Amino acid sequence: MQASSDGRAVPGEILLEASGIGVAFGGRPVLEGVDLALRRGDLISVIGPNGAGKTTLIRVLLGLTIPHAGAVTRAPGLSIGYVPQRLRLDSTLPLTAARFLTLVRRRSRDVLHIAMAEVGLPDLLLEQQVHNLSGGETQRLLLARALLGEPDLLVLDEPASGVDAAGQTELYSLIDRIRRERYCGVLMVSHDLHLVMASTDAVICLNRHVCCSGRPETVSLDPAYQRLFGRHAAETLAVYRHRHDHHHDISGAPVGHECEHDHPYHPGEGSR
Repeated sequence: MQASSDGRAVPGEILLEASGIGVAFGGRPVLEGVDLALRRGDLISVIGPNGAGKTTLIRVLLGLTIPHAGAVTRAPGLSIGYVPQRLRLDSTLPLTAARFLTLVRRRSRDVLHIAMAEVGLPDLLLEQQVHNLSGGETQRLLLARALLGEPDLLVLDEPASGVDAAGQTELYSLIDRIRRERYCGVLMVSHDLHLVMASTDAVICLNRHVCCSGRPETVSLDPAYQRLFGRHAAETLAVYRHRHDHHHDISGAPVGHECEHDHPYHPGEGSR
């Protein structure tokens, strides 16, 4: 993995770029003029309230929804691993974790053991029924399945869904470690900056359009973020960031500006 002097992954070539993405359903705008560029080594989080268009954006980036405006460019031969919000299975369906991991392609037992170890799951869970796994175990299993494809880019739609508070912190640390060890890109979707604050490099705040973007501590002080989530949320995040990283770079005057139009995020740049 390439890394800077402070241990952060150094972004490489652009894996995926979206330009001017617009989507409407039944004449109702869901996304308007969204720009995004993600490089190898990036860990970018997309946050926003319910109905902000986060999942729609993911579907556009994955090629599952065709936008009425704009375009998505992917690196040639790009391999994407996708982790959905939750796994919906009929509880009467007999499906072991091992079988789930090999539904699309047969894998050797050794490969499955390696995948389980990488996401912190014991081998004995391979013989467990998927519907008997806890929320945290299920999300890690979904992550293991995504990693089996050796992805250049991981796309995670609210990966901590159904996971308790302690498990959320561990899961996001795991995702960050995987990004560093594999030197892949990661795009995470969340509704809460608190959940991604300690692990993400950059944040895109979405509410149909890009309201603000940049480092988490910068976004938390942006007026556009505060209008969506409240000033108290920003003040809480300042304490949260200090507790985790012991950084003092957000103790000065607030930065940012009112968001009246789209602000594309490009790695290495701050909030616009």
